[in-house]
Amino acid sequence: MLISVLECVNLKYICLMSVFQKTPHWLKSLFPSLVWEIPNQRQTVYLTFDDGPHPHITPWVLEQLNRFQFKGTFFCVGDNVVKHPEIVELIQRDGHALGNHTMNHVKGWQMKNPDYLDNVSRCHQVLKSTLFRPPYGRIKWSQVKLLKPNYKVVMWSLLSLDYLKGLNVEKSLNELQKQTKSGSIIVFHDSVKAEQNLKDLLPPYLQFLNDNGFNCQVIS
Repeated sequence: MLISVLECVNLKYICLMSVFQKTPHWLKSLFPSLVWEIPNQRQTVYLTFDDGPHPHITPWVLEQLNRFQFKGTFFCVGDNVVKHPEIVELIQRDGHALGNHTMNHVKGWQMKNPDYLDNVSRCHQVLKSTLFRPPYGRIKWSQVKLLKPNYKVVMWSLLSLDYLKGLNVEKSLNELQKQTKSGSIIVFHDSVKAEQNLKDLLPPYLQFLNDNGFNCQVIS
């Protein structure tokens, strides 16, 4: 019973992440073994893109990154990798990194641990990456513990919120710019759901990073 109660408490806090554009410090401190940011003194940030690859959105993202010679990390859904292997080749050709985002974009808190780990493993078989990000950030603490020996579980410090319908793009962009600091891990989505917001947000944000001396590197 105690384990079940602790699991529910941890789950509640992890699910709260999607409420905040900037992940609060107190939430990071509750789960210190997860990667929330990557501190450095090199004015470096880490752009990440979830849910692809997509046949025309992902190449557009690559074009935007290449304008500034920025590198990003793409957390890919295994099913999309199988459908669009040529896009994965483009990502790798341009020097970007790949991460596991499960085979079918599943929510860990809705699944039994063996089934969740099997879904992650199936994605690993087609992607061969030891970076992992749980879809929606929704993962049980017991699943984190089971994944940790084989994967670096990467969360985020800033959300673009590009997946939200009716997003106030100007407000979101201003918040991203205000909160960006060296070591930040920022989430965008190369998906149909986020496409319009992504196209409104990403170019000016990249320009902001470039104008303010930031460089963007892959997570390794």
